[in-house]
Amino acid sequence: MLISLVPLLPLLGFLLISLNYKRLSHSVVSIIACGSVFISFLIAIELFAQLISLPEDQRSFNVMLAQWISTGNLSVNFSFLIDPLSSIMLLIITGVGFLIHVYSIGYMHDDAAFNKFFSYLNLFVFFMLLLVMGSNYVVMFVGWEGVGLCSYLLIGFWFKNTNYNNAANKAFIMNRIGDLGLLIGMILIFINCGSLDYEEVFAKVSSLDTNTITLITILLFVGAMGKSAQIPLYTWLPDAMAGPTPVSALIHAATMVTAGVYMVARNNLLYALSPASLNLILIIGLATALFAATIALTQNDIKKVLAYSTVSQLGLMFVALGLGAFSSGIFHMATHAFFKALLFLCAGSVIHALGGEQDVRKMGGLKKYIPITYITFFIGVLAISGIPPFAGFFSKDEILADAFAHNPLAYGVALLASLLTVFYMFRLLFLTFFGNERASHETTHHIHESPKSITIPLIVLAVLSAVGGFMNVPEALFGSGRLTEFLAPVFSQSKSLLEEHPLSHGTEYGLMATVIVLTVVVIGIAYSMYVKKNEVPVGDESSVGTLQGLSYHKYYVDEIYDAVIVKPLFWLSDKFDVVIERLGIDGLVNTTGNSVVEWSKVFRLLQNGSIGFYIFIMVIGIVLMLSLTFIH
Repeated sequence: MLISLVPLLPLLGFLLISLNYKRLSHSVVSIIACGSVFISFLIAIELFAQLISLPEDQRSFNVMLAQWISTGNLSVNFSFLIDPLSSIMLLIITGVGFLIHVYSIGYMHDDAAFNKFFSYLNLFVFFMLLLVMGSNYVVMFVGWEGVGLCSYLLIGFWFKNTNYNNAANKAFIMNRIGDLGLLIGMILIFINCGSLDYEEVFAKVSSLDTNTITLITILLFVGAMGKSAQIPLYTWLPDAMAGPTPVSALIHAATMVTAGVYMVARNNLLYALSPASLNLILIIGLATALFAATIALTQNDIKKVLAYSTVSQLGLMFVALGLGAFSSGIFHMATHAFFKALLFLCAGSVIHALGGEQDVRKMGGLKKYIPITYITFFIGVLAISGIPPFAGFFSKDEILADAFAHNPLAYGVALLASLLTVFYMFRLLFLTFFGNERASHETTHHIHESPKSITIPLIVLAVLSAVGGFMNVPEALFGSGRLTEFLAPVFSQSKSLLEEHPLSHGTEYGLMATVIVLTVVVIGIAYSMYVKKNEVPVGDESSVGTLQGLSYHKYYVDEIYDAVIVKPLFWLSDKFDVVIERLGIDGLVNTTGNSVVEWSKVFRLLQNGSIGFYIFIMVIGIVLMLSLTFIH
């Protein structure tokens, strides 16, 4: 009963608000929306506690609510699976999601569609919970498609702006490309395993040949590339900044983009049986992490910097998954949920204080005006930069150590992406809160700290970003990580199939020291440029170097997609419209209609009112019928 209440409560919240949104006050809507997610969070804590208390081999609840689909050989139950992996996801979704709901009360207070916004948030949380709780691919797929729908509704929430609508369309369409791969992968799983239930599939998958498993896992990964914004399906995520800031935090931290990471981790056994797929994930993850980090170096929109940071951090998570270090990927996903939600909500607080301004070139010197936002943002920057003992240090260090043990080249690329993260995040911090005030006098005069409904979630997330890493402290420091031990039952089979590359404690200490020293050096460079020298990025119209220009214009990837894919498709559709639609289909329909009309004009002449003529025609008809009868 408790398990079914976790997704049911946000769904009830959505129904109550959406069916009565014109009659309910803001305060009632806030209580319903936030309360439903908070109670789900409390239940998730209880389920987590129950799992911890059980022996390692019994940490799993499979609850069937109803038989859903039964046709031919296909049988699908509407059922939930609660194990260590889904339990961690529940805590992240409901915990961080609740804080974002509370934050939204203050942030969206003056919006005319306040009630509608909260109904969408509740629906988003419901579908994400469905995605991670499903015990089979079909339930997961319903949640998967549901979060895609909700992202469309929330990104284009301010639908009177055409650009925002375009961003919502882009997110929806690009995700459909990935979803097609996932759907085909599910069909292949059913064809080869005869089931879509996780337990049954994982029991049979080892009997399949490697090529089949590789094809299935690559198709599943295509779906993950769409949801988790990996090259080449990543361009929708930066454009998703069109939505209100709480939406950005929800999509980038707690829900949608983590779906792909979760799905690959859930199918860890399939990927362990396909080294080629793991290598593909590793290559795509490394490329995405480095590519997005180089773009973030030159962006001037505070939310765009964080958006490309999310793409880069997701790349690091997939690096861990590609290395077979599934626990490390989930660990970084958990810490990333804390500090990325914090950074986005802090960015929203800055935008709120500046009356909607998002350009860091028009900020500066804000730390004295909004001290709570500054301190919490600073903590988030320290966490994502991997400064000990903040959360990001432990999770990123674990991925870098796994990469070093696996492949020095992979380690080098991941380390470079990590150091670039340090630079652009401290660049963002210094341009926003340090130096001279670059906002107009009128704007500066009205700057104020955000209300408590905004600052309290910031403080809670700042605490989590500071101490969250201790959930899985490396063995080289204080013993084995508790999170790794907790997740062990989920990844035990795949771990036995993958080759381990253990590092000595001395090597781990050396890697930690190297990363810390390089991080401090990068911070020093950023401080020298943006605080001591007080450099400010040039305007959009100013000439910049070739490499900087490429980064600033995001390597023209959107323009390339537009030229190579979008415009040819529009041209082809225009030709199809003329040849197939107008000349073909419309021509056939119109010709048929016109023929009926013209022939009717001829045949109506037979209706001349002469009885003798009618008798004559009748006789001729009888003669013809008799003649045909005798002939046969």
